[in-house]
Amino acid sequence: MWRHLRAWLGRVPVGDPVDRRNAVFLQFVLAWMGVFLPLNWLYLRMTVGFSDAHGLDVDRWMGLAIVPVAWACVWAIRRGHFRAAVLCFLVAQVTTQAVAYAATGLRLQMSDPSVPMLLVVLGGLLLGRRTLWVLFAVLLGMFAVGAVTDVLRALHAAKPWHSAVSYTPSLVIRYLIIIVVLDRCIAALRESLDESVRRSAELAISNARLRYEMGERERAQEHLVHAQKMEAVGRLAGGISHDFNHVLNVIVGYAGQRHRSDATTGLLHRALEGVEAAASRGTVICRKLLGFSRRDMPHPETFDAARAVRELAPMLGQLLGPAVRLEIDMDDAPAPLHIDRAQLELALLNIAANARDAMDSGGMLRIGVRRDVAHVEIDIVDNGHGMDASTRRRIFEPFFTTKPNDEGTGLGLSMAHDIVTAAGGSIRAESERGIGSRFVLRLPVAPTTDAGCPEVPATDACAQGIMT
Repeated sequence: MWRHLRAWLGRVPVGDPVDRRNAVFLQFVLAWMGVFLPLNWLYLRMTVGFSDAHGLDVDRWMGLAIVPVAWACVWAIRRGHFRAAVLCFLVAQVTTQAVAYAATGLRLQMSDPSVPMLLVVLGGLLLGRRTLWVLFAVLLGMFAVGAVTDVLRALHAAKPWHSAVSYTPSLVIRYLIIIVVLDRCIAALRESLDESVRRSAELAISNARLRYEMGERERAQEHLVHAQKMEAVGRLAGGISHDFNHVLNVIVGYAGQRHRSDATTGLLHRALEGVEAAASRGTVICRKLLGFSRRDMPHPETFDAARAVRELAPMLGQLLGPAVRLEIDMDDAPAPLHIDRAQLELALLNIAANARDAMDSGGMLRIGVRRDVAHVEIDIVDNGHGMDASTRRRIFEPFFTTKPNDEGTGLGLSMAHDIVTAAGGSIRAESERGIGSRFVLRLPVAPTTDAGCPEVPATDACAQGIMT
C-alpha cells in the first residue's frame, strides 16, 4: 500500500527532478498537518481541556487556520505548482506565528519550537540558502514581537523588564547555530547535486559520442563487408568472363564462316551477321568485366549516344523478349558523349533487365535520348509494377535486391550508378507502385569542334562523315 501511495504522490507535473522528489515528502507533511492539527485540537478539548493563559485562544485559532492552507498547498502541488505551494505555506505559517507571538509572548511560544524549526528546514531545503537566511531574519522579527509582548506584561505586573527578555540572546544564538549548520549542509548538498548534474551531462555526452563511434564502426564494417563482396564478385566475374570470352570467340569464328558458303540465304546471312555482332559486343563486355576484376581504368571514347542506342536495340530486344515492346525515341540532333561505351551499354542493359523483371505479363520499354546545351539525357521508362518509396531510396545500394536469392545479386543498378557518376553524370529514379519506373541518365556533352563534331581522331566515325 505504501508503495502505491508513494507512486501516486510522485505522479505530479513538476519539471525539475529534485522538486519532483521533494514533492512526495512535502505532500505527506502537508496532509499530516491537515489531519493532525484538528484531531489534536479535538483531543485536547475532550481530555485535558484548554489553558486559560492570556493569548492561548488566539494561538489555537492560528494553528487551525493552517489546516485549509495545508490542503490548498497539496492541491497546488498536484497541479504542478510546487514552489508556489511551498512559498504560500511558508507565508501562511509566518503570518499566523507572528500573530500568535504577539498574543502570547516569546516565553510561552518557546515551549514548542517545532513550528520555527519546520519553517527554516522546509524553506532552506526546498527553496535554497537565500530563503533560509530570509526566514532567519523573519524569525528574529517574530522573536522581537514576542519579546515586546513579554516586556509589556512584565511592566504591567511591576516586574523588571529585563527579566522578561533575559533568555532572548541565548535563544537567538542557538537559532543562529542551527541556521549556520543548515546552511553548510544545504551548500554541501547543492554542490554534490551540481557535481552530479555535471557528471551526468558529461556521461550523456560520452554516451552520445560512444554511440556515434559505434555507429561509425558498424558503417565501416558494412563498407568492409561490401568491399570484400565486391572483390569476390570481381574475381568471380574475371574467371567467368575469361571462360565465356573463349565461347564467344568460337561463336564469332563460326559466324564469320558464312562468307565461305555460296548457299547461304539472305535471311540466314543477316541472322549470322546479327549473331556475330551480338557475340562481338559480348566479347567487349567480357573484356570490361575482366578489366573490372583487374581494377583497370576505363577507356573512354567519343561517340553519338543516339547511334549507340540504335545499335544496342537488337540486343535489348533479345534481352526483353517477345512480351515486352521496345520503343526508341530520340532527336535528330547528335548527342556526343565521352565515356567508355561498353560500360554505358552495360549500364543500359542492367536497367533494361530490371525493367523486364518488373513486367511479368509484358509491357513497354521506351528509351529516349535528348540533348540540351551541356548534357545528354537518356530516359528509360517502363510500365511495370513500380517501386514504393522505401525501395526507391535503396535501389543503388550494392547487393540490395527485392528478387529471390537465386534470381538477383543486387549489383546491376549499383554498377550502373557507379558507371554514370564516374563519368561526371548523374542518375535518378522515379517510380510509383502500380504505375512504372523511369530512370534518367544525365551525362555531360563531349567537347566539339567548330564544325560540330566531337574532338576525336580522324579515324572516328564523325571524322569519316558517318555520324548524323
